[in-house]
Amino acid sequence: MIHRQSLAGLVWLLLLVASPASALVPAPADLREEAVRYKNGEGVTKDYERAYELYCVAALQGDGEAAYHLGSMHMNGWGRMPDDALAAGWFRQAEKQGDTSASRMFEALIDGTIDAADPDCPLVEPTPDRATITTWVNLLAPHYGLNPELVLSLIQVESNFDARARSPKNARGLMQLMPATAKRFGVSNIRDPLQNLQGGMAYLRWLSDHFSGKTKLVLAGYNAGEAAVKKHNGIPPYKETRLYVKRIVHIYADYIRTRRGISKPSGKYASNKRKKAVAWQQAKARNERALSRGYISPDSIK
Repeated sequence: MIHRQSLAGLVWLLLLVASPASALVPAPADLREEAVRYKNGEGVTKDYERAYELYCVAALQGDGEAAYHLGSMHMNGWGRMPDDALAAGWFRQAEKQGDTSASRMFEALIDGTIDAADPDCPLVEPTPDRATITTWVNLLAPHYGLNPELVLSLIQVESNFDARARSPKNARGLMQLMPATAKRFGVSNIRDPLQNLQGGMAYLRWLSDHFSGKTKLVLAGYNAGEAAVKKHNGIPPYKETRLYVKRIVHIYADYIRTRRGISKPSGKYASNKRKKAVAWQQAKARNERALSRGYISPDSIK
């Protein structure tokens, strides 16, 4: 995975030298140039899938040339099955964003083809569904050094995947950004679901650096503010914050268990501590093979 480490190094360098207000993913042009290197194998191992992911993130941020390259990948079958409809969809998008090459390609090669949306890189829309949001998170989270499953767990608790969510305190969007936090992390349109995700993940990355990657403190800081966590030298003694951290950690643990093929102990008959302990032990026994790779419980997340 040398190529992923190479990109991660670039991103980390950018994050380290950036102020919190600019700690977003690299500029679309930088992502596109990196994608070209992976597509052509220039200084890195050729990797069409990685090139596609980089082009996608750039295209989602409005880069017409990146959209053109996505169309070319679909048209030529570079790293995926040839698909003129998906190619046409990306050429059409590139054309809308002012890429003249896309206009010529569309007219010369696949004019008349009904263009289709790309499910692996869904374009930004005001009210995305959960599958689209999950795709975006899986694409973007690695650029911030974040686990996508943690981000998805936070979104579930913050907004239940509703891009239009607004709290009584005026927190908005998928990651319930306060206007001041959005401004701090370079979000110009808090209602744009992709920008909302970027701002929220930039804040999570900052908190992770600030609290040495301790997940529970990061989550407490996201809810109550980093100053409150520092003041109390840990999770603040606020009922809302403690419940918030507990809920996200449990959802996060469920994500990890699902990925590892580990079943969750049933609480149906666990009406007391002894029965719960028995159910837990039974779940461990059923998952002996998975346990050899490390059992994940909410209590194990620090």
